[in-house]
Amino acid sequence: MGKSKLLFITHEMSPFLELTKIAEITRQLPQAMQEKGFEIRILMPRFGNINERRNRLHEVIRLSGMNIIINDNDNPLIIKVASIPAARMQVYFLDNEEYFQRKHVFGDKDGKFYADNDERMIFFCKGALETVKKLGWAPDIIHCHGWLSALVPAYLKTTYKDDPTFKHSKIIYSIYENDFNDKLGADFAQKAIMSNMTEVHVDAYKEGTNTALYAGAIQYSDGIVLGSENIDADVLNNVKNSNKSVLEFDSTADFENYYNFYDEITNDELVHVA
Repeated sequence: MGKSKLLFITHEMSPFLELTKIAEITRQLPQAMQEKGFEIRILMPRFGNINERRNRLHEVIRLSGMNIIINDNDNPLIIKVASIPAARMQVYFLDNEEYFQRKHVFGDKDGKFYADNDERMIFFCKGALETVKKLGWAPDIIHCHGWLSALVPAYLKTTYKDDPTFKHSKIIYSIYENDFNDKLGADFAQKAIMSNMTEVHVDAYKEGTNTALYAGAIQYSDGIVLGSENIDADVLNNVKNSNKSVLEFDSTADFENYYNFYDEITNDELVHVA
């Protein structure tokens, strides 16, 4: 496949932040694909419990300075970068003082779900795509992991569908066990609407549950990866009914199946039935 460009968007990655098995997969999979010849970029939030000094994060001035608009408010986006020397991979971190500079990730010290997790999600998804545009790097494949990235497929197939950076990008979404039992704010879907979008485009997301976020991501993705053995039955039913290409769960650490799946998604324009 030559030097195909592969973008990973995730809310966690080892060694920077380890919450679930996603952190391990998003550390090992990019390196495995780099060894297969892919050009890799990785984007994740700079949560407050990620140690900048230990992980040697530094700001990328040429990428910083953008504002992400949410609910008519301008939110500054700061981009930082760190390297994984053993893998020769760079990870870009999206930072914002109001949304990410907290001691805890998705809930407070008592485990209460943050009330603004909806806006944090919108900020991350919009910010990730704007960062890639500013990089001037057009990915062939965009592989999203975790519920925080679930709006990316919708944005790519609506607002950004004719953007030169993403015009030919294929979007793959990995589904895992449900991460939370709470709901995002009641007006979450309305806040998420961007240009060239209407309420219809976010209808699948509007309930704001983990299952609803997955339903929206499934609707707009070109391929689905089952990243866990125990996935919610409703989510699995959505996958089955979507008629999208599906990579079944594999408990081994052999990433050859991912390589073949990427090849299938990028080279076959036909609709696949799972």
